[in-house]
Amino acid sequence: MTGSERTKMAAGEWYCCLDPELEALRITSRDAVFEHNSLPPRQRGDIGPGLRALLGAAGEGARIEAQFHCAYGFNIFLGDRVFLNAGCTILDTAPVRIGKGTLLGPNVQIYCAEHHKEAAGRRAGLEIARPVEIGDNAWIGGSAVILGGVRIGDGAIVGAGAVVTRDVAANTTVVGNPARIIRNG
Repeated sequence: MTGSERTKMAAGEWYCCLDPELEALRITSRDAVFEHNSLPPRQRGDIGPGLRALLGAAGEGARIEAQFHCAYGFNIFLGDRVFLNAGCTILDTAPVRIGKGTLLGPNVQIYCAEHHKEAAGRRAGLEIARPVEIGDNAWIGGSAVILGGVRIGDGAIVGAGAVVTRDVAANTTVVGNPARIIRNG
């Protein structure tokens, strides 16, 4: 592995999350998130101005309710009319792409970061980033958890409280921990 920790993170290689450059980026994100979460709703609009400027993309009519949390912000790409309900957390160490018309219920969590399996690696701050992609017009139920490396297809439904560890095909409904199919197509 060569290059900066940020370069390794973006390349999907093992990197050290305790890096000063990454910490500076997380501080920038925390400032934007704090502004978003603190503004009065009429002043905030659909997405607070600092957070909107930080995001990789926010389509027309995309809305993020407060309280919200993200790690970096610049790896989050929201399509038109995406709705993130209150309490959503996106640990966007890798790109998170959410397609148009997709709805996330309260307290949905998306985790791109995977920590090292060995204690010594965790102590050293090693993690690897895996992207998440959610298609158009999907519905992610409240308190669902989506792990890194997962793709959720167009029109899919993830039941409330599900833990999604594998890809979900288009127009499929999954529930449970780990999420399992209850309706195909």
